[in-house]
Amino acid sequence: MTLEPPVQPMLPIVGGGRFPVGRIFCVGRNYSEHAREMGDAVAEPPFFFIKPASCLPTTPGKLPYPPRTEDLHHEVELVVALELGGTDIAEADALRHVFGYAAGLDMTRRDLQGVAKDKRRPWDMGKSFDAAAPVGAITPAAEAGDLGDVAIALTVDGETRQSGRTSEMLWNVPAIIAELSTYIRLMPGDLIFTGTPAGVGAVVRGNVLEARIEGLAPLEVEIV
Repeated sequence: MTLEPPVQPMLPIVGGGRFPVGRIFCVGRNYSEHAREMGDAVAEPPFFFIKPASCLPTTPGKLPYPPRTEDLHHEVELVVALELGGTDIAEADALRHVFGYAAGLDMTRRDLQGVAKDKRRPWDMGKSFDAAAPVGAITPAAEAGDLGDVAIALTVDGETRQSGRTSEMLWNVPAIIAELSTYIRLMPGDLIFTGTPAGVGAVVRGNVLEARIEGLAPLEVEIV
């Protein structure tokens, strides 16, 4: 028996073309106010976890409410798309590895994550499920410009839930890339979610979420 190879996940590129996605890395506790609202010690450094590329939604603009949860949370994030890989990347050289940037949502089954935390178990089932990582169109780095201090926000049905600035990140994009590359060889096509500002909260079926990051294409999804 011959199995068909899996479909390569792709994201649209602003101006045309498609970006093939490899892996999805996420940074936790990278905004101090979000760390506080989650009851975590702000003094602890950010850390990494992974979502599979299959967490990208298969139907643009739609996010099916996942099973096994009654507490689905939104987390708006700046997403970095890599075109060059490597290990032990110098922080001063890190931005040379970036293809572009996008707005993304790190959707979380908060109740499952909470149980995992209490039992000191991995977060996988709280963070990884179908459509758990919506990402907007990628703006090439040259067009996006400097995103070190821009507004980042999320609205739910037009009401602002999250609002901050990328300058509030504990680790900026070059520092994230450099640190992550000491753990694993980064590859072209990798995405990095860079953390979320305060204001995370629950969403239900019928809610429309809009993620906005200054200088990038907005991302809008409906919970169905």
